[in-house]
Amino acid sequence: MRAFTYERAVDTASALAAAAKANSKFISGGTNLLDLMKVEAETPDHLIDVSRLPFANIEELPDGGLRIGAQVKNSVAAADARVRTRYPVVTQAIVAGASGQLRNKASIGGNLLQRTRCAYFYYETLAGCNKRQPGSGCAAIEGVNRNHAILGASEACIATHPSDMGVALAALDAEVEVLAANKNPIRVRLADFYTSPGDAPHIETVVGPGELITAVVLPPPPPGQHVYRKVRDRASYEFALVSVAAIIATNGKQISSARVAFGGVAHKPWRSLEAEAVLLGHEATMETFRAAGEAAMRGAVGRGYNDFKIDLAKRTLCRTLAHATDM
Repeated sequence: MRAFTYERAVDTASALAAAAKANSKFISGGTNLLDLMKVEAETPDHLIDVSRLPFANIEELPDGGLRIGAQVKNSVAAADARVRTRYPVVTQAIVAGASGQLRNKASIGGNLLQRTRCAYFYYETLAGCNKRQPGSGCAAIEGVNRNHAILGASEACIATHPSDMGVALAALDAEVEVLAANKNPIRVRLADFYTSPGDAPHIETVVGPGELITAVVLPPPPPGQHVYRKVRDRASYEFALVSVAAIIATNGKQISSARVAFGGVAHKPWRSLEAEAVLLGHEATMETFRAAGEAAMRGAVGRGYNDFKIDLAKRTLCRTLAHATDM
């Protein structure tokens, strides 16, 4: 780990002012950033501790939604009665991720900003990593890519985003509240929060240098049954090979509302509007679910070791939808 300086921000203004220093990073729980600093995938010169800023509350909104402060711990959000009863898919997703100790430390804002667990990013190789060193190439494309993306990738990067919570938020069409120096907070839909890898995969979100996430905003809860399903190599403490967040409402046998998002398959939590279009208005049958899986994976590309993910994603979607419709 390289040497760095540290300060604890006493208020939002001082945090934003400190971020004007070159090569500065905000830190809260630090459950991802510190790991990356140890392997020098992240090398900030200055850390600004924002864990004491007043963004640790969960507030009711006039429209029936919730505003979850960026400093709320993952475990606190998952246990909140309003989240558990109105947005159970969020609780299920958070509990499926990491360990209890990490959930007690990790923040909501930090969860969204965590970086890929691609081994080529974590450990410098001669073959290169465009996230670690832009322009050096993507070793995963011709390397061991079992855990890598099948949707939304580019020839510059096939890494996946590791968040479980983000998949649930994508299904809910949540928004992220971002604050920049001398500006009012703006809200960005989670669907627009992560940038496509393209030729610059080291730029991962719309959050610019010195900008700070202050909250996640959940819209009024959609009708239906909420289900999060995660498939992984071992039963705990593991990132998803494929995960699915589904929110499905039925009227008799007919699907009247459908929200579907995938994790472990792309550079971001992947909302599948294609699957939703197939489901909406059709009967909740395995035939319908299979058709939705085919639609969701129509543009999927395997790179060898991860070819199995395409069929796994289809099967996981079918199983999740069956659960959500009590089949």
